[in-house]
Amino acid sequence: MYPKLKYHNTIPEKADRIFVTDAATSLPAGWFTPEELDWISGKFEKDENVISVNRFAYHLHVVRPMEKKTPGASLEAARNVGHQLSRKLNQAKAQEVGFICSNAQPGLFLAVIEGFMLSAYQFLKYKSDAEKLRNSVEKVWVEAHNAVSEQEVQDLKQVIKAVGYARDLVNEPQSFLNATQFADEMKRLGKEAGFSVETLNKAKIEALKMGGLLAVNKGSVQPPTFNILEWKPENPINEKPYVLVGKGLVYDTGGLSLKPTPGSMDSMKCDMAGGAAVVGTLYALAKNEVPVHVIGLVPSTDNRPGLDAYTPGDVITMGSGLTVEVLNTDAEGRLILGDALHYAKRYEPELVIDLATLTGAAVMAIGTNATVCMGTADETNMLNLKRAGDIVHERLAELPFWDDYADLIKSDIADMKNIGGRYAGAITAGKFLERFTEYPWIHLDIAGPAFLESDGGYRGKGGTGVGVRLLYQFFKNIAG
Repeated sequence: MYPKLKYHNTIPEKADRIFVTDAATSLPAGWFTPEELDWISGKFEKDENVISVNRFAYHLHVVRPMEKKTPGASLEAARNVGHQLSRKLNQAKAQEVGFICSNAQPGLFLAVIEGFMLSAYQFLKYKSDAEKLRNSVEKVWVEAHNAVSEQEVQDLKQVIKAVGYARDLVNEPQSFLNATQFADEMKRLGKEAGFSVETLNKAKIEALKMGGLLAVNKGSVQPPTFNILEWKPENPINEKPYVLVGKGLVYDTGGLSLKPTPGSMDSMKCDMAGGAAVVGTLYALAKNEVPVHVIGLVPSTDNRPGLDAYTPGDVITMGSGLTVEVLNTDAEGRLILGDALHYAKRYEPELVIDLATLTGAAVMAIGTNATVCMGTADETNMLNLKRAGDIVHERLAELPFWDDYADLIKSDIADMKNIGGRYAGAITAGKFLERFTEYPWIHLDIAGPAFLESDGGYRGKGGTGVGVRLLYQFFKNIAG
């Protein structure tokens, strides 16, 4: 998945060295000649920020992360420099590299490493020539006695691993990852990281009368699952748990409201990216022992037009007792999330955040560079989540959430319908979910950034793992 990242007293002699610096004059003595330092200064003046010197046995690389107008923008610029460096070193077939901080800001130094590592992600499981395609860099060293601690490097390592696992889950085809296998992967990662996972089978889901999840599953030969993940440290700082709800639609044909294949159904293995983000977040929190009690809920199934598939015109009764007129079977995510959001009520949560690749309307509104958000949480919670997004560059764009929009999902024969018409589709989907919440709640529609059809820099191509770094930073900030 990634090269090995290790904090060490001494970087091996054969490793390329990467000096992250604020200026050529800050570079350590003995590594560069005066002429080379003048040359590097000249490159910096031309805004070249990745500069290499050939020592034949190894290379020296000088990196200058540029400060921008805001701290978040500066960190993102540093990650992008790390991405540029990763591409360059893998093309040069470097095998070991070592990072040295030369008077750079510690946060920017770590951000360069973060961008470098995230850029190294590859999903080669199904490639017959995987070894030939594999990146050359195998080991990444961070020199000790520097600006950052071993704990900071270790924490970053676990977050990067968590993003990688989320990306793996999103990139896995449905031929491997059905709802049961998804649950098995959650259990595997829970065992590795130290969080608990309980999976409710179809009989238990029926006993809970989760009509939304059961309706979507009616067209599938595979049973649904409802997964409860929990990270509860010994002394959490919160009395009431935070609850994360992730859409776990392992594959979405649209059901009887069948999607077209090109540019739509062909990438619908990514429709469980919200669930993957919840798993990745719990992994990072548990591995780094963040003292915040967090519960994850992931309802999971596929959506197919077979067997006794639910149909446009059906009326279903959700777990909460609310009735829904189904006008489009491709608006299935909100049905399985509605049951999960109602289930979250039993925890009397401090805050609930859901993540879902929910609507094409969100993509049309803001593209792939940000996540749509809305909800009923107070301004403090919303602002804190936005600030976390700015730090990790998983930015949030809040849409209006006025009560007027609820009128668009009124039904003539049921409590509500599952689509609201041509206008404000991302908002009406949120208004649907709101009916199942009786607590502070934030909805994140990650349909845009969750899966990229073209290279997105250090975010890669395919599954991005969006949401993991955002939520980890949010909870890390809460923990203080």
